[in-house]
Amino acid sequence: MSQAIQQHINLNMIRDEHLLAVAEKLIPTVYSREVQPRSIVKSIEDGNVALGWRAEHIADATTFLQQSFSPGDTFIIDFGEHCVGSLNFSCDSTGSPPDAPAHLQFIFGETLCEVSEPFSEYQGWLSSSWLQQHDEYIDILPEEKTLPRRYCFRYIKVRVVSLSPKYTIRFTRLSATTVSSAPHSYPEYHTHDALLKKIDEVSVQTLRNCMQNVFEDGPKRDRRLWLGDLRLQALVNDVTFAKHDLVKRCLYLFAGHRREDGMVAANIFARPEVKADDTYLFDYSLFFVDTLYNYLMATQDIATAKELWPVAIRQVELALERCDHTGLVRDSDDWWSFIDWNDSLNKQAPSQGVLIYCVEKAIQLAMICQPEHGESLQKQLLTLKNAASTLFDEETGYYFSGNKYQFSYASQIWMVLAEMGDLVHRKNIMLNLLKNPPSIEMNTPYLRHHFIDALIKCGLRNEAIQEIKQYWGAMVEFGADTFWELFDPKNPGFSPYGSKLINSYCHAWSCTPAWFIRQFGL
Repeated sequence: MSQAIQQHINLNMIRDEHLLAVAEKLIPTVYSREVQPRSIVKSIEDGNVALGWRAEHIADATTFLQQSFSPGDTFIIDFGEHCVGSLNFSCDSTGSPPDAPAHLQFIFGETLCEVSEPFSEYQGWLSSSWLQQHDEYIDILPEEKTLPRRYCFRYIKVRVVSLSPKYTIRFTRLSATTVSSAPHSYPEYHTHDALLKKIDEVSVQTLRNCMQNVFEDGPKRDRRLWLGDLRLQALVNDVTFAKHDLVKRCLYLFAGHRREDGMVAANIFARPEVKADDTYLFDYSLFFVDTLYNYLMATQDIATAKELWPVAIRQVELALERCDHTGLVRDSDDWWSFIDWNDSLNKQAPSQGVLIYCVEKAIQLAMICQPEHGESLQKQLLTLKNAASTLFDEETGYYFSGNKYQFSYASQIWMVLAEMGDLVHRKNIMLNLLKNPPSIEMNTPYLRHHFIDALIKCGLRNEAIQEIKQYWGAMVEFGADTFWELFDPKNPGFSPYGSKLINSYCHAWSCTPAWFIRQFGL
């Protein structure tokens, strides 16, 4: 996908009030915590650091905020950690009685670049309304304020825009109230590897800050429930917070508002009422099957699995309609499958792998939910694998995708996860990827997750650890408090949206190192 969007104005939808009522009963408790600002910093442009800016400590925040400020004064507050929540402050005037309102501007940034580069120069194709800023007009001083919106930040740039010449302003109190549906405590992971321990901590913080009323994809942007992200968040939740009811709630939300033919949407708006977005993705809808299967394995909640089984098997049926008579997913310009943020990536072969992978999970679910369906699914699985085998190129040792015979990381990863061939065959593919990488690379932590998964499933444990350290460890070394939506070590400022300012720097699909580290004892 590129800048094109899906828009379906007149879709007929299925709204299942029973399923939505179940989801409503599972709305989680939200926990809050007060965080004090740590320091005042100056941002310095530096082409040698990630995202182009570094912080220089100026003063302790508490002491600095006690002084009086005049129009034109600007400073950057560093809270020392990634926060999701509201800003609270009390302010008062000094000098003559205030004879005009105080105009303050607050700019919030997950990273330093967001409070250092002017939003007026933003040229990305996502709405600039995602850029986090707030203008506050205070008519009467002294005043206590809590800004009305929820923000996502470590840094806040404060600008005193306008006051009367007769008075100045000072802050008597300033703090953040963070919110999350994740409990404050979770099982600590013990390892002698300091970098892996740090990666685990940042992973868990990433998940925590995405756990709100639902599992959000990103607390800055898009703030909603995406199926591809949910699938990965649920894995990390299993080994950390164990909030299985939140996973259950999200499954019921997807099932409760579906397209007329039964397809689940790629994402859901949970407020003001539950509403499926009009974006539909081949791979994401299939992942409803895998997410339900993993939920069942984590909870042994057979009743939920059986109730949602008809929705799950319908995703498989719809995906199979995309296949030709040989069982191969048809490639064309009129379909949508995500796989990775890469305009150059052909999606046919990786989507074939996703389909095989999810049919295998559907077979496991059928054994519990509808055993008589198992035999037909087994036959379909064999057909799909036979079709996929025709995409293997003996000369390169890779699977190709599309009529231009494209070789990509994504195609190899998903064919390995689909368990094409025997273990030796799959291991050779992964070793080949490490030695002779194809030109179509991985652009997101989302696809990197599947790369690590494929390495571990092929017994390449040490290689998986090395890749986690090199990739997620690089974000840690760049100072990441939470893991980013997009990260190219060779180009940290990469953005498929046209500007790094709009990127999400706390993103659900990036939190999975904690699952690998804990699940496999890395």
